[in-house]
Amino acid sequence: MTLGDLAAKKDAGEPIVMVTAYDHPGAQVAEVAGVDMVLVGDSAAMTVLGYDSTVSVTVDEMIMLTAAVRRGLSAPLLVGDLPFGSYEASDAVAVATAQRFVKEAGCDLVKLERGGTSVDRARAIVAAGIPVVGHVGLTPQTATALGGYRAQGRAADDALAVIDDALALQQAGCTLLVIEAVPAEVTAALVPLLDIPVIGIGAGADADGQVLVFHDLLGIYGGPAAKFVKRYADLRTAAIDGIRQYADEVRDRAYPAAEHTYAMAPGESARLQELLTQR
Repeated sequence: MTLGDLAAKKDAGEPIVMVTAYDHPGAQVAEVAGVDMVLVGDSAAMTVLGYDSTVSVTVDEMIMLTAAVRRGLSAPLLVGDLPFGSYEASDAVAVATAQRFVKEAGCDLVKLERGGTSVDRARAIVAAGIPVVGHVGLTPQTATALGGYRAQGRAADDALAVIDDALALQQAGCTLLVIEAVPAEVTAALVPLLDIPVIGIGAGADADGQVLVFHDLLGIYGGPAAKFVKRYADLRTAAIDGIRQYADEVRDRAYPAAEHTYAMAPGESARLQELLTQR
């Protein structure tokens, strides 16, 4: 997959498939499943690192996770999420962080959130030669300022602000846009205004593609799920059942059975007993 392929998909009306991943096995699953893009989102803070929100995750933690995903990917494009506090202070800080994600983690693109000053940061990163993904609507890094994890753009004035942010990010040179938790009508109004692909998450069916969190769509994460999440599997229950069965068999001495056990070469067991007896 290339950036040109993404543009061609938008032009042809062919939906773009994105999923998050946070480790090497997850990346391999996404690769074999044939997705177009993989996002190492700062949602890793909650799904795999146990933080209460996305704001706690560090650049070093994100780079470590992203590099692991890179090692499991070949065909899909890899997007790295710049975490809260790693790009807002200045253009120089933003570029330096983005360069780390490219050099140390092997990202094809980096993602940042919001409009406002983030538009300037996006422009600076693009000028440094790094493709950027913008993110509008519900932006989890600033969810507190938005009134919590809830849909944005329900009122016309608020929807217009989301659209204006999106247009500004495109003007700044963003290659792609993620729009999260907005009414479907907002996405339907926005997509025709943009030349770049729009990836929705909780934003209706009119986006050029969709993204979901790996742990949400596979039913791994035990926390509450947003309204827009569809669970395509229930791996958490399967994992609990599997480990519970393992624990029961260990306690009953049913595992390991003979087929799970190594044996010495013929005659060596008797010889070992002789050696032990001689001692």
